[in-house]
Amino acid sequence: MDVEIAGIKKAYSRKKVLTDISFSIGAGSCAAILGSNGSGKSTLLSILAGVRKADGGSFFYRGTDLLREPGQIPRTLGYVPQGDPLMEELNAWDNLRMWYDRETLKRELAEGALKMLGIDSFLKTPVRRMSGGMKKRLSIGCAVVSHPGILVLDEPSAALDPVCKENIRQFLDAYRRGGGIVLMATHDAQDLELCNACYILRDGTLHPWRYDGDFHRLAEAL
Repeated sequence: MDVEIAGIKKAYSRKKVLTDISFSIGAGSCAAILGSNGSGKSTLLSILAGVRKADGGSFFYRGTDLLREPGQIPRTLGYVPQGDPLMEELNAWDNLRMWYDRETLKRELAEGALKMLGIDSFLKTPVRRMSGGMKKRLSIGCAVVSHPGILVLDEPSAALDPVCKENIRQFLDAYRRGGGIVLMATHDAQDLELCNACYILRDGTLHPWRYDGDFHRLAEAL
């Protein structure tokens, strides 16, 4: 497997949030992390993204433990948190220029990931005037600047309109089919249609779970 995660732990003071997170995932796969609010999904994803430190465990990607070599994470993994990591006073172009050099940006807007996300249609729009879907697509566009092998997303479909959700899902499906690994936390049943693995995070550990299209069963499982 390209990704091997084992024994990740995290506690805040005396509260154990993650006690033993272990799973593996291969190239071209998409995995969903499900769980109730406060179960630790965002904590787990932020640890994998290098934003928070784990109290223990390992995160191997193609033989490198990224928790021990966090300097490798920006080149390996793209992270899209729940909140939009954008400069509100800047437009889409200027936000992207903080990540892309000019020539690469033009190329990606013409025929790459940014084109697929439709960002070329709102380049001059200030972030403060963007819809939630525009902000999310722009956040994803910033996250994939290094063509990472792993894309980690925290609630990518939350509060978006159906058209934006579908645009993002099409992009994620293309990214996965191109050999990328997608790992997402989600409450949206439609997101699970992209996934070939689902896990429920409960009591600090992951439990494999098979989604069969029954939303009510999903709600009961959470």
